[in-house]
Amino acid sequence: MMCRVFKIWKSSYYYWLKNGPSKRWIENEQLLVKIKEVFTASTQSYGSPRIAVELKVLGFQVSRQRTARIMKAAGIRAKRKRKFISTTDSRHNYPIAPNILNRAFTATRSGQVWVSDITYIKTNKGWLYLTVIIDLFDRKVVGWAMSKGLSAEETIIVAWRMAIVNRPIVQKLIFHSDRGIQYACTKFTNILKANKLVCRSMSRKGNCWDNAVAESFFKTIKVESVYNENYHDQDQAKLSIFKWIEIWYNRKRRHSALGYKTIEEFEILNMNQKIAA
Repeated sequence: MMCRVFKIWKSSYYYWLKNGPSKRWIENEQLLVKIKEVFTASTQSYGSPRIAVELKVLGFQVSRQRTARIMKAAGIRAKRKRKFISTTDSRHNYPIAPNILNRAFTATRSGQVWVSDITYIKTNKGWLYLTVIIDLFDRKVVGWAMSKGLSAEETIIVAWRMAIVNRPIVQKLIFHSDRGIQYACTKFTNILKANKLVCRSMSRKGNCWDNAVAESFFKTIKVESVYNENYHDQDQAKLSIFKWIEIWYNRKRRHSALGYKTIEEFEILNMNQKIAA
């Protein structure tokens, strides 16, 4: 009766009964164990492309398609991104820089283009604001700040100081942001103008696509970390976000923009290419 229900030959059933699971089945079971480990380590954020790459690094010869089939059969699905509210306040009279970047979200060297943005993090005791500066070459967060206020001194100036320590500016740099008051105010623009190698660039009004890399980063951190937490206060949120940026994102997370390499793997590859050249 079961053979009729599942539309298989009785001889196939008796073959399975005599010989047990196939080699392919056993391999898929072993792969599923590793897939679950990688999926859990990624805070359930990895889809089949990233998991397949991670499996290959671990020594498993498996295609993305096979990985996707096993994940689908096991009901394993990556978390989906959702919309969030922008914190940009462009209602000010400060001068605006032209959009020099013009959505060219690639770079041929480190320190060629930095993009920046600010977002909010909800806690039970008020808002926490996260400011990041990302290098487009390797997508690394080179500077960041977490604050209870939105002034330039608490947000972008702190992040900028960290960025220039982590990656000193030695060649021409395009610094791109939205038109928020923190980026346009005199205190911050004077800092940028003091370095002749820095060229300012700003998104067009109300156009989030002009700063898509920074926007995408915030969607990622919220889906993979923030939305999974119920922060008691800003201090708890700061610790959680620090770990996500410095331990996970900048070191272990695989980035599609880098051919699914981690930032550390990409940096090593780039260094080796320079030595070979």
